[in-house]
Formats: sequence, C-alpha cells, structure tokens
Amino acid sequence: MKFIEKTVPILSLDNYEIVSKYDYQQFSRAEDPATGKRMYAVEGKRLPSVTTILSATKDQSALDAWKKRVGAEEAERIKNEASAIGTEMHLVIEKYLQGEDYLNSSAVGNKAREMAHVVLRNCEDITEVWGNEISLAYPEKYAGATDLVAVANDKPTIFDWKQTNKPKRKEWIEDYYLQLAAYSLAHGAMYGEVEAACIRMCSRNYEFQEFKIEGQELKDYQEKWWERYEKYLTLV
Repeated sequence: MKFIEKTVPILSLDNYEIVSKYDYQQFSRAEDPATGKRMYAVEGKRLPSVTTILSATKDQSALDAWKKRVGAEEAERIKNEASAIGTEMHLVIEKYLQGEDYLNSSAVGNKAREMAHVVLRNCEDITEVWGNEISLAYPEKYAGATDLVAVANDKPTIFDWKQTNKPKRKEWIEDYYLQLAAYSLAHGAMYGEVEAACIRMCSRNYEFQEFKIEGQELKDYQEKWWERYEKYLTLV
C-alpha cells in the first residue's frame, strides 16, 4: 500500500462540548454460529445487525460483476485496504471528539488521519457531542452502532463517517441512508427522537461530501428500511 506522505496540520475545534444526554448502553457483538454474520447480544437475545440485514437484502449483481472484472485476489486487496483506512479514520475522529490523544504514524495511519481531518474541518456545526460509537437496538428486531450522536445546527443528529475511493452520487448510496434510518428509529425507541441523519465522507483525494436527510425525507427512508427488514425476515 503506497500513500503520499504529507504534513498533517493541527486541528483546533473548540466549538462543541461533551454532554451526557443519555446513559447509553453498550451491546457486545457476536456471530451467528450458522452463517457467521454479525449479530448483537441484546438483553439475552441475538439480534441481526443493520449491516447484516442490508447485505442480505441487497442486489449483489453489480458487486459480483466488479469482482469478476478485477479478479478475486485484487477485489480482496481493495476491500481490505478500504477497511483498514476506514477503521483508522473512524478511530481518529472518535478520539478527537472525545478529547483524547491518538497517533498512528504508519502509512495507513497517516492517510486515514489526513482524511479524518478533512471530515473534522467540516464539523464546525456540531455544538454538543452526546456519544461516539453508540450501540442502538430496536427492541426484539435489530441492532447496530452509529458513529456519533450530536447536536448540529441545533438538531439532534446521527452521524456516519465514510471513506471512499472516489466521490459518490446520492443515487449510489441508498443503503447508507437506510442504515442511518434504522439507527434513527432505534435511537427513538431507546432514548429520544433525532431530527436528522448525516453522512460525512472523504475520498482518497481528500474531497469532502455531505449527505443529509431530515424531516419527511428521513421518514420516507425509515419506511423503506422497514420494507428491507420485512424482506430480510423472508430470507431467514
């Protein structure tokens, strides 16, 4: 993996405060022994993760065609590289918003830190941080973890951080919206309603994008999420 080494400027976001709005629970992850898919242990029960549900109900034809085109080995390499950068980028953002020091000076760490800083420079609208990596569950149905719950532009908002090889179009990322819709429903069921859901994304070329849903559009995606959930039930 080769990345261009760059000097990372020091960030200074001082416009937010950490607020203990809710007593957030943490659920442990588990694997379904039969399928190996991600589950969450919630109050003695195993619930499917949001990403497991979306993956099981998604049209995989485009992904399969891409894997065939680039080859299985290259597809696996690209997937692992994206996963490593994404995990590290999430960690940088999480630690920063918690006021904790963190540094990984590896090639992956440097690349991810630069991408994370691009995202953070576009977070000046956040005034309260309620929690990072928050476990959420809709009773008896599903569970997952959202990257951040915060107040942005005076609205309780769920955030998801994404890395991408190249900028995305809205029509390409419907499952990202459905993921946030599922988390918003779970947060409402467990704690309190959120008014918006926001994806903040950085490409490998440091291009920032924001995709936000609120109001009726958020409700529409919540309805679409329940349709996907019902489809999942027919498959298990």
